[in-house]
Order: sequence, then structure tokens, then C-alpha cells
Amino acid sequence: MLGSADNSLVVAEWQDGGVSQMPRHIAPLHLHHHDDDAWYVLQGVLCVRVGEEIVEARVGSAVLAPRGMADTYWNPGREQTSYLLVMTFDIHRLIPEIHKLTDRDQPSLEAVCREYDSELL
Repeated sequence: MLGSADNSLVVAEWQDGGVSQMPRHIAPLHLHHHDDDAWYVLQGVLCVRVGEEIVEARVGSAVLAPRGMADTYWNPGREQTSYLLVMTFDIHRLIPEIHKLTDRDQPSLEAVCREYDSELL
């Protein structure tokens, strides 16, 4: 990971793959009201929906989700995908808060998203 609480940008390498349920959404449809985020694919394929457009990003491809645009992303196959997620520090803080939830029901997810100026759709 590159970046910290002192920076306005965080870059993290993430991986997904080896599961039987396909496609497997990595993040539900959501939007960030004041934060952009982007993905850069290092290995495999990553599908990203930004607004109504779906991009199948392969190795060396990048996708930007501008603030205020709904987005979601997923691994379309069983193969490993590895990617860089470029995000603001607020988005970086939101992700572990979601993972800390013991009950990921809709109201709980919506409440955490609101805390970080984001919206679950």
C-alpha cells in the first residue's frame, strides 16, 4: 500500500480469485459523493461498471469512477485477478469499517457509507 492518513491518495494492491461463485462482486453498487476512485489491472480481468457503462479491464487497463457516479466491480471468472485500487483516504477508511461489521445488512451498510460521504445503491 502506498499512502497514509497524511496523504490525500492511497494506492493498494488487491487480489481476487479462486472462488466458485461467478461472477463475484467485490463491492456492491455504490457512489462516493466527493471522491474519485480508479483501478489498474495487473493480472487477469476486472469488470467495472461506472454509471451504465461496463468496462472489461484487462492487464494494463485502467478505469476511473468519477465522484457522483455509481460504480461496482467484480471478477468475471475463476482466474486470479490482481489490481491497484487508487482511492482517497476517506474511501480507504470506509473499507475496513465495512469489513468490521458483524451484520452486513442493508441498514448497517447504508449507515457506514453515510459516515464517509458515500451511498449504497
